[in-house]
Amino acid sequence: MKAIYNIETEIFVVDNHSTDASLEYLQPKFPDVKFVINKTNSGFAKANNQALIHACGKYILFLNPDTIVAEDSFEKCIAFLEANKKAGAIGVKMIDGTGSYLKESKRGFPSPLVSFYKLSGLINVFPKSKIFARYYLGQLNENENNEVDVLSGACMMVKKEVIDIIGGFDEQFFMYAEDIDLSFRIQKANYYNYYLAETTIIHFKGESTRRDLKYTKLFYKAMSQFVRKHYKGGISFLFNLLMDGAIWLRAGVSLIINFFKPKKITINNKEIKTFIVSDLADENFIKNNLSSTQRSFVDDKNKANEIIFCEGNNFSFKQIINAFEENEMNVHYKIHANKSGSVAGSGSKNAMGETIPLNP
Repeated sequence: MKAIYNIETEIFVVDNHSTDASLEYLQPKFPDVKFVINKTNSGFAKANNQALIHACGKYILFLNPDTIVAEDSFEKCIAFLEANKKAGAIGVKMIDGTGSYLKESKRGFPSPLVSFYKLSGLINVFPKSKIFARYYLGQLNENENNEVDVLSGACMMVKKEVIDIIGGFDEQFFMYAEDIDLSFRIQKANYYNYYLAETTIIHFKGESTRRDLKYTKLFYKAMSQFVRKHYKGGISFLFNLLMDGAIWLRAGVSLIINFFKPKKITINNKEIKTFIVSDLADENFIKNNLSSTQRSFVDDKNKANEIIFCEGNNFSFKQIINAFEENEMNVHYKIHANKSGSVAGSGSKNAMGETIPLNP
């Protein structure tokens, strides 16, 4: 709530048939939040549209639940949109739970060739190429503001006047490409999409590492839907032909990349040495209440393989995000939000995150 302290807002949370008792936990804690509860998983696009029907603010923010934003992130987005009348939407720099930059923060439109380069893995071989890295706009500096084609639906602020013209997400896209389609329609309405590097958020993501084949099929389906909708003539045939080849090529390229890729630190099945960044009261609270086995606490961060940042009066989310970005120690980072009942973090953008409950 600190990110909207100076902004008049209304908040909608759409629950897509969760089974983890999150609703029962959240509703009493946030009585001013409007909850929309679905009996089935209706998909990302439809769920957002359910809230969009009721939203009446000047700006619409689509935000994933697995994100942590700085206290001034939204103020900076609004200031940029206010200063740029032809700006239709804005996205921000995103990092994962290790502090690594997330390339989907800015993207190009997935033409058949661009999709082929992405799906085949050639984008990973030539990450800065204007040709092969067009999907993630690898030629653009991630630390500079830029006009871009596509913004991520994980954190995307759109002017309400633009939404009123083009409509919300296209619900034919169940997963992937719905934000690409929305970005495309914003440009067709003669507005611009901007990537704002002046503020950074954490997007934990948390998809399983055993998702490669499933992801490839879902991505293929979504890109095919996008091409059929926006490209005419023989382009659809060309797309499908290229995608069939890309799937096989990706498998070979991935094997080569994974063979030579350096392995990140893992602290599974070994003692966790935890360093706590906080004031004394928070440090003692964490030490006395952290529910975890195989964990010891160290006073020297250079000896740690896990660092817990405690947000509070002396340490802001913005400072924590900056610390994540500067992570050069190859350790696992976690966050304890003030007055929360857990410590949370993720060691990889491709791995399930971890939430550790604190003793009552």
